[in-house]
Amino acid sequence: MVREQFDYDLKTLRAKLVELGALSKEALEIAMEGLRTRNVELALQVIDNDNRMDDLEEEINELALMLITKQQPVATDLRRIFVSIKIATDLERIADHAVNIAKSTIRLGDKEVAVTINVLETMFQQAGSMLELSMDAYQEENLTFAKQIAEMDDVVDELYGQAVRDFMSSIPQNPEGINQITQLSFIARYIERIADHITNIAENVFYLVKGKHYLLNE
Repeated sequence: MVREQFDYDLKTLRAKLVELGALSKEALEIAMEGLRTRNVELALQVIDNDNRMDDLEEEINELALMLITKQQPVATDLRRIFVSIKIATDLERIADHAVNIAKSTIRLGDKEVAVTINVLETMFQQAGSMLELSMDAYQEENLTFAKQIAEMDDVVDELYGQAVRDFMSSIPQNPEGINQITQLSFIARYIERIADHITNIAENVFYLVKGKHYLLNE
C-alpha cells in the first residue's frame, strides 16, 4: 500500500509538471500574439495569469518535498523527484519571460513599429517547438529529442545575434524609434533566454535517464 501511494503521488507530480509546461507554452503564445497584434489586453492576460503558474510551481515543490521526507525514495525515484523540481523552475522562468515580453509590448504602445519583427517571429516559432519537444522528451524519457533541443538552441542563438544586429543597424535610419528598437531587442533577449531554459530541461532529461549531468549549452 505504501508503494502504491508513492507511485500515485509520483504520477500526480508528473501530471502537475506537464500541466505547468502546457501553461508556460500558452503564456508564450499569448505574449507573442499580443506583440504581433499590439494587443494590450492579451499582454495583460499574460501578466494576470502568471500567479497561476507560480502557485502550480509551489504545489510541485511541496509535493516533491513531501515525497522525499515521508516516503524515503530509492535512488531512481529520488532522481525523478529532483528532476521535477528542476524542470518546474525552468518552466516558471519561461513563464516569467513571457510576462517580460508582455510588458515590453505594453511599453511599445500603439505606434507603428519602425522595424520588422520577422526575426522575432522565427525565434518564437523555434522556441515554441523546443518547448513542446522538451515536454515530450521528459514524458517519454527520450534522449534523441533532448539532443535535438540542444541543436535547435544553436539556431535561436544565431537568430538572436542577427536580431540585435538588424535592430542596431536600423537606428541611424529611425532615430525617433530608438525606444521601440530597445524594447524589441529586449524581447529578442527574452526569447533567447527561454531557449536556454528549455535546453536546461533537456539536460535534466539526460540526468533522469542516465544519472549523469551533461551540459548541452556549451
